[in-house]
Parts: sequence; C-alpha cells; structure tokens
Amino acid sequence: MLRTILLGPPGAGKGTQAAKIVEKYHIPHISTGDIFRENIKNGTELGKKAKEYMDKGELVPDDLVIEIATTRLLADDCKNGFLLDGFPRTVYQAEKLDSFLEKHGAKIDKVLDISVEKEELMTRLTGRRVCKACGASYHVVNIPPKKEGICDVCGGQLIQRDDDNAETVANRIEVYEAQTMPLIEYYEKAGNLVHIDGATGLENVFADIVKALGE
Repeated sequence: MLRTILLGPPGAGKGTQAAKIVEKYHIPHISTGDIFRENIKNGTELGKKAKEYMDKGELVPDDLVIEIATTRLLADDCKNGFLLDGFPRTVYQAEKLDSFLEKHGAKIDKVLDISVEKEELMTRLTGRRVCKACGASYHVVNIPPKKEGICDVCGGQLIQRDDDNAETVANRIEVYEAQTMPLIEYYEKAGNLVHIDGATGLENVFADIVKALGE
C-alpha cells in the first residue's frame, strides 16, 4: 500500500519520474493535468473551463480540481495506493484531500518534493516539443528528433504547446512559487515530506525516490 504525492515546479521532471514510480510500485498515476488535457481534447465543458486557465499559465480553481481528483481516487485501481501528480497544488486542496482520505480510513504516506533552479526550468520547458498526432515528447536540446520538426514515432508534426512559450512558462513558475510552495511547509509539519534534488540526472533522482519510498 503506497499513497504518495509528487510535488515540483513545471519542468522538474515529474512526468518522467512518475512513469518509473508507477512501473516499480504498480500503482496508478493520477495526473490532474492529463485529466484536464483529455477533457480539452474531447471538448467537454470541464475541458473548456480548464483551457481558459491553462492557456494563461494559471491554476484551475480549487473546487474544480478537488472534484476531479477525489472522484478519480474512488476508482477500483486506487484501492492499493496511488501516485498524485499536479494535485494538491494549494494548502486548501491539501486539507480537502486529507479530509477526504480520512473519511475513507486512509492517509498520505510520502510527499516527494522535486526541486530544480528557475533558469534550468526555463530551458527545459521552452525547448519542449510534442507530436501533434501521437503526443510523443521531445526537447530541442536534450531529446531532439532525428529530423527537425518531425516525430520519430509517427512522422507527425512537432509543435510547442501553448503553455510552453517563454512568457507563459515564467508565469507558471511564479504561480507555482506563490501558491504551491506553502504546501512544502504544510507537509513538513505533517512529517511526511522528502526533498529530492531534481538536477542530479534521471537515474540519480529515481534512486533517491526509491530510497524515500522503500524497495
């Protein structure tokens, strides 16, 4: 049984580490960002509301996020644990999550805080490209495609996401620091926070995560 939360600013590598955590511990990866993007893609009312905020680099309102996340936690695949990514992002959300779990006789075991310097985050995010067709992810410096602008997997066109341009990225980081950093104090007081240096390389970061969560 492992109920854990992944914290960290945009571009800290949460998605990459989440995939490795899910594979090792056999728990579902619950990303509110993915849920919102799926709704945006399908043109749902939730998607339309979320897109207005996400395109500006702003956080989707608390109550909307809480409803989506807690509904997802009631699914059968979460009975033996889960990895939350992108939720909670505010102390209010964290308090609501704790109350929800307490009602169901559960609690958060570990909170992983992956930290990376702002300059590095800007480089990582503004260089990110995704395939318009299959969603494969690249980076103009770190993971370039074999042919510029073309997906290695399906030959689709590579684009920069609306929320990955420099102005929006800078705003996303500022929003994170202002609204989400208080979560660090919240979980430090709860005694379940573990700091992870996100600039040491993929394998080293994951090794530190495994050390925190246990084999």
